[in-house]
Amino acid sequence: MAAPALERADETPEPGERGRVAQLDGTGLIRVGARPRLFGYIREIWSFRHFLYYDSHSRVASANSYDSLGRVWMILNPMFMGCAYFFIFGLLLQTGRGIDNFIGYLIIGVFTFRFFTTAVSGGSNAIAGNQKVVQAFNFPRACLVISTTVRELFSSLPMFFVMALLVLTIGDMKLDGAASIPTALSWHWLLFFPCIGLALMVMLGWSLALARAVNAHNDVKHVIGFGTRILFYTSAVFFSPERWSNIGADWLVTVMNLNPLFCVLDIIRHAWLYDGFADPARWIVLASWAVGSLLIGFLIFWQGEESYGKER
Repeated sequence: MAAPALERADETPEPGERGRVAQLDGTGLIRVGARPRLFGYIREIWSFRHFLYYDSHSRVASANSYDSLGRVWMILNPMFMGCAYFFIFGLLLQTGRGIDNFIGYLIIGVFTFRFFTTAVSGGSNAIAGNQKVVQAFNFPRACLVISTTVRELFSSLPMFFVMALLVLTIGDMKLDGAASIPTALSWHWLLFFPCIGLALMVMLGWSLALARAVNAHNDVKHVIGFGTRILFYTSAVFFSPERWSNIGADWLVTVMNLNPLFCVLDIIRHAWLYDGFADPARWIVLASWAVGSLLIGFLIFWQGEESYGKER
């Protein structure tokens, strides 16, 4: 039965069939893993917006699922940390001397600093810590970093609610060596929302740039930890910036005034504790950091899109 087919295969091709070449139109094909154009990349991220929301929400819901207290630890951790700082720096070292409403001052500093640094640390490891996902699926890698930042915002909402309650109830408790200014709800409290919005832009920009750096060199993780310590001591979490002016370190005060996290803390403290506005320079510095960080961080991350998921 196979003989006729063999004979046909040995036959000389017809004149019209000689030299026939099959041509393919490859204009619609792209190289696998190629970096898309910038605006096309942004459109791809926007198309994944529903995934970003549900992924962030589901991860928050499953966080601390193996602990008996579950998500209560999201609130207990900063509270325990605040108590430790109050005992060490407030009572033993007296760093709060001269600061009005020091307990509220410390609560805002500790809770907000934890939110900021946890989001940046998690976002910086979003690519290196999800190599199997990056290698298995084709999607904009920036979605992993954005999802981490959104997830941290969702998980911090109960913490911010508790922070507001603590500021209202014990934030104006009088301590020796400082005045007590009564705290009460006012429309100034609404300044918290645009302030946190700008802070999210700064956090996302830093996370995008650091995610590419950590993916290329894992040692950058150690540098991030060191930088977090510097950020902690230049953000006035538990002391007043005037403390450095009194010892002649005006240059350090200038560094603090240019620190975006210090600007965030100062804006919230003035709105919640002192029922007023912070220096307008705080908004200018914070907005500049927000726009600059997000733009530069996104470009840095986009430039390295093809390198993510490669074996190191």
